[in-house]
Amino acid sequence: MNTPFDEKPRRPGLFASLRASFLTGLIVIAPVGLTIWLIWSVIGWIDGVVLPLVPYDFQPEKYIGINLRGIGVIIFLLFTIVVGWLAKGLLGRSLIRIAENMVQNVPVVRSIYSGVKQIAETVFTQSERSFEKACLFEYPRRGIWAIGFISTTTKGEVAQRATTSGDLISVFVPTTPNPTSGFLLFFPREDIIELDMSVEDAAKLVISAGLVYPNEKDPSKPKN
Repeated sequence: MNTPFDEKPRRPGLFASLRASFLTGLIVIAPVGLTIWLIWSVIGWIDGVVLPLVPYDFQPEKYIGINLRGIGVIIFLLFTIVVGWLAKGLLGRSLIRIAENMVQNVPVVRSIYSGVKQIAETVFTQSERSFEKACLFEYPRRGIWAIGFISTTTKGEVAQRATTSGDLISVFVPTTPNPTSGFLLFFPREDIIELDMSVEDAAKLVISAGLVYPNEKDPSKPKN
């Protein structure tokens, strides 16, 4: 109950109101603006690399009089599709094998090519190497819980030499806020708890350092 002696709450001043509105607008505009700027810059960079390699007679600028941004991206995509289609054939595989054998004879180029090829295959090749599910386990000691990603059932010498009564599970334990680095640990299957949340939601939880849950009202339930 208010009394005549209670002070009335002060209304925010004009400057404070404008400041709050500006910050709210900045939160809305910044992600959209940065995304558009990044896409626009990447397209321009690809155009700058690809278009100088294309003869001027085949460039749209000769016929329409203006340089359309994105033409280099389209040419790059078409060229990549054609190369991939040719590489699937017998002739393409033979040419690639001959070219790789030639590269292997050059010491410095061989190291660079092998590293770039391995990175490209890891990033772009869709295979069973993707994480299966997110899981929870006690780490680095009992009573402390950590979140990780199940990669596969442990095989080979590691599974044979490890002393355990059941199967071992290979788990990648990411670091916060950079989930691309972490640890590879091998847990007995009974020591891990599979989570209902998706791998993407678990990654958001790790990146945000626990600030973003799949379901903020009830973190124990997966996001609908």
